[in-house]
Amino acid sequence: MHACRMKAAVSQPDAEAWMGRMAKKDVPVRMRNPNPYLMGDPNADTEWNDILRKKGILPSKESLKDLEKQAEEEEQRVLQPSVVKTYEDMTLEELEDNEDEFNEEDERAVAMYRQQRLAEWKATQLKNKFGEVLEISGKDYVQEVTKAGEGLWVILHLYRQGIPLCALINQHFSGLARKFPDVKFIKAISTTCIPNYPDRNLPTIFVYLEGDIKAQFIGPLVFGGMNLTMDELEWKLSESGAIKTSLEENPRKPIADVLLSSVLCPVPARRGSDSEDD
Repeated sequence: MHACRMKAAVSQPDAEAWMGRMAKKDVPVRMRNPNPYLMGDPNADTEWNDILRKKGILPSKESLKDLEKQAEEEEQRVLQPSVVKTYEDMTLEELEDNEDEFNEEDERAVAMYRQQRLAEWKATQLKNKFGEVLEISGKDYVQEVTKAGEGLWVILHLYRQGIPLCALINQHFSGLARKFPDVKFIKAISTTCIPNYPDRNLPTIFVYLEGDIKAQFIGPLVFGGMNLTMDELEWKLSESGAIKTSLEENPRKPIADVLLSSVLCPVPARRGSDSEDD
């Protein structure tokens, strides 16, 4: 590395002569083309670096700066991915907190994404705004049922106090309202909505979509009596399209299947029947 100790005042002919000697065959290979970056700072304003630049061994100072700038930009691109690639994972609050870090392209994309997220949030809030059973009277019927809203399912239970099956269905309604908060579950004393509505038709459930009746369940026989479970009621309502159940099959087996299974099952013999026959 004796070249590093050369005097800065070396003349150009002497430097060129040295470069010629370096190219001779009897000079070791490692010395024929020495790495200029090991010989000092390539950015330094020295006469030696000027000679190397003229010989094309070192790039010009302008080219070197451009290369360094490109390398820095590439490093930033690799180490810090664009916000456009990550903003989809941000919440609305995070988008606001990082707004100063967005470039012009990011800001346009983020603005569109923010509007999309806001619309989705509003739709979710609108769908999940219920979650409990609403008690109404006849004067509320038009507002709460007929004008409930576009695309909104409404399930109305007409009941009367003192009827056990009505009380059971009201209990199941509370559980289903929490499970399906996008569906409007309401209940009303029968005579407040329909004057002189007969008790023999209770309990009664009406299913509405945008004010139109889509299904109706009238009378105790439809519900199977006091053995009605919440899953069975959920399945029955899902058949009308009002709710989307996760149940894979009807939790209550059809009566025909129950009767058939009872016929096919052998009748157990009574104890001591053999001795009695003897």
